[in-house]
Amino acid sequence: MPQIDANSVRAGNRRSLAKAITLTESSLPAHREQAQQLLEALLPYTGNSIRIGISGVPGVGKSTFIESFGQLLLAAGHRVAVLAVDPSSPVAGGSIMGDKTRMEQLSREENVFIRPTPSGGTLGGVAQKTRETMLLCEAAGYDVILVETVGVGQSEFQVAGMVDFFMLLMLPGGGDELQGIKKGIVELADAMVINKSDGDGERIAAATQSQYQSAFSLLRNEAHWTPVVMRCSALKKVGLDEVWSTIQSYVTSTRSTGFFEHRRSTQNREWMQQLVQAMLLQRLKDNEAVIAELPVLEAEVEAQHITPYAAARRVIELLDKA
Repeated sequence: MPQIDANSVRAGNRRSLAKAITLTESSLPAHREQAQQLLEALLPYTGNSIRIGISGVPGVGKSTFIESFGQLLLAAGHRVAVLAVDPSSPVAGGSIMGDKTRMEQLSREENVFIRPTPSGGTLGGVAQKTRETMLLCEAAGYDVILVETVGVGQSEFQVAGMVDFFMLLMLPGGGDELQGIKKGIVELADAMVINKSDGDGERIAAATQSQYQSAFSLLRNEAHWTPVVMRCSALKKVGLDEVWSTIQSYVTSTRSTGFFEHRRSTQNREWMQQLVQAMLLQRLKDNEAVIAELPVLEAEVEAQHITPYAAARRVIELLDKA
């Protein structure tokens, strides 16, 4: 892959940005080294965005919400990057969701960049790829980053750990079950937005809002921010101003207390720790002695000839000898 000019990315050249992201997604050692050099050159020009995570159960209307919300941000003068965390194709390893076809109007806008992030891969998978893509988009001048997740699972916890503001989109009439969303994910949310609050669903959405607000008051009790529950109709473009105003209030409030910067610093430290673990695991997988010995040790553990701890210690000793 040819060398990518950092200045071209900074100038907002979409082709250069796309190539830079492809470079960071590569698992080839030479490409990884080149990508890190590019990221280090661009690092002083990153961090000047609001990073927003958007999650919700399938069918809640995430694509419609992002389409309408993105248009609102554009009208306010922002440049928007949409990073969709997708499952990976089992054949080619690439994204299979086709995000640009789901956001037809937004994808045609000059100041919008839409990029799916396959969730597979090495060195931290989705966390690694999405974080680095986010930094590249910031360096290219995108000042609002929307990170969308396609379901409710492990990726939500990863996304919540890399954004400034994490919101859950919900459907009206979810009841006490919170529509199958895990309690841990709800506890991560800075806001809950009940979508499809229009027509016959408006009355149900109002009742659901009251119910969720009560649940939130029991789940979260932190000094820096009190999570809120809002209603909107992405299809009718109603209530989106309130969502954006709430996010801006959050940023203003947490910056005044220092929590905003503290959260980002903590996320960076945790990211480094995740990478250390991923790199050590990769060294284990690549070590020839470990590759040869591991099946033998696994068989001995299964036959209860040695303890799992003794086998694990043997693997580490093999790595130390390398």
